[in-house]
Amino acid sequence: GNSGGPVLDSSGKLVGINTAIYSPSGGSAGVGFAVPVDTLRPIVEALVADGKVSRPVLGISFLESQQAKALGIDAGVLVLTAPADGPAAAAGMKGTSRSADGSLQLGDVIVEIDGTPVNSEADMFKALDLHKPNDSIKVLVARGQRVNLEGSTTDDVVTVKVPLDVTLGAAEDLRVPPPMNGALRTR
Repeated sequence: GNSGGPVLDSSGKLVGINTAIYSPSGGSAGVGFAVPVDTLRPIVEALVADGKVSRPVLGISFLESQQAKALGIDAGVLVLTAPADGPAAAAGMKGTSRSADGSLQLGDVIVEIDGTPVNSEADMFKALDLHKPNDSIKVLVARGQRVNLEGSTTDDVVTVKVPLDVTLGAAEDLRVPPPMNGALRTR
């Protein structure tokens, strides 16, 4: 196949790299998909310079946008966890938790990175892709919404916008916890 091959414009200029083809017949004729050269440029530069690609991370887990909508969050990225040893927690970002009375205390909602609105996780990743590990970024979060156990918003909702300075970490430096604790049962 031609996956990995160049996509050239009419003047022979590289504009992308072929990645896949959709072919109703199973042959090589159909709709081709490619990664634009502007997306590839920083990756190729990193590979040539360092022999690897190091992706910047905030060091959070988050709720997908479609699920966050069920909690009344129509824009932004809801932080589920911000581990204490990660970049986000070091900057003061808060994850979702339970309060003493058992109600759900929503974590920070990332609404802006470096002045660019963040409406979904896709926007967050696009903003992060403009940076390298150890870069410092400005993150604006919405903080303070409370939800009771039934999932409805309580009457004492107060939301404030909090600016945070986050020094990005590197994806390869994250310690990923195991998917479960305890013994694995095989029978």
